[in-house]
Amino acid sequence: MANNNPSRLGKGLGALLGGEDLSELRKPVGYINKAVVTAEVKPQDTSDVLRIPVDLIEPNPYQPRMTFDSEAMQELCESIRTFGLIQPITVRRRGEKYQIISGERRYRASIMAGMDMVPAYIRDASEQGMLEMAIVENIQRENLDPIEVAMSYQRLMEECRLTQEQMADRVGKKRASVANQLRLLKLPAKVQHDLKVGLLSVGHAKVLLAVEDPATQEMLCDLIVKNGLSVRQLEDKIKSLDQAPSSKKKEEPGTLPEMYYRLLENVGKYFGENISLRRNRDGKGVLTIKFDSDAQMEEFMKALDQR
Repeated sequence: MANNNPSRLGKGLGALLGGEDLSELRKPVGYINKAVVTAEVKPQDTSDVLRIPVDLIEPNPYQPRMTFDSEAMQELCESIRTFGLIQPITVRRRGEKYQIISGERRYRASIMAGMDMVPAYIRDASEQGMLEMAIVENIQRENLDPIEVAMSYQRLMEECRLTQEQMADRVGKKRASVANQLRLLKLPAKVQHDLKVGLLSVGHAKVLLAVEDPATQEMLCDLIVKNGLSVRQLEDKIKSLDQAPSSKKKEEPGTLPEMYYRLLENVGKYFGENISLRRNRDGKGVLTIKFDSDAQMEEFMKALDQR
């Protein structure tokens, strides 16, 4: 939603952008290489995003949400018209139709936006194990963009009812790395789109995540695209406007600043799960490392000396 009280940072960026129209750089995300699913064409791989005609999709009768905010729906509709549907819905086959498992709000907004095809994951609800294996295989592909990887993580958590720790074990990643990837889905649709198509990097996205206001994140994104800013230049630009991410970031319960996730991931290479960190909102805390032998600590010290 629009911010009725834009920050000083937002005003400064507006002046820097000069009202330039960047729409030509941004085309709606499509799934042009994926099959259209019809009654005659059956899906083969539940990890793929496939396009389904809207008249073959029906709402879930057990949908807990009974009302949808009209203003928010209109905003999502406009976003879909501009950028395409970034996050596909999830459906399951019911006879010749497909029933929505998750994403009914996105489905309704897509219809409002005039789409006749909706990208979707197709899930065989009775084959939980096969679904999980398909998603994990999808994550391990090398050609996925950062948003596709994050959406795959989210699917594992939501549809297979896994914790972040369990999911990290499934995909062979550190929990902190998985948590950082999932945070990308908190970015506005515009920023997700530009990350997805390569107009900005994951490094840019991490800096933008430290900015609280979505409108400001979008304006910063425009600045990156317009001027080709590096990650360091983006950080310097924010600091020059007296709005450093670390000073204005409102932490969510149970989260840590980015540098602590990097610390846990780097030190965890040498000590595995034998490392813990506690930190209060004032920045004070305790880092605890348990080691099994002098040799393990010696290896860690050698790594520090080489830096």
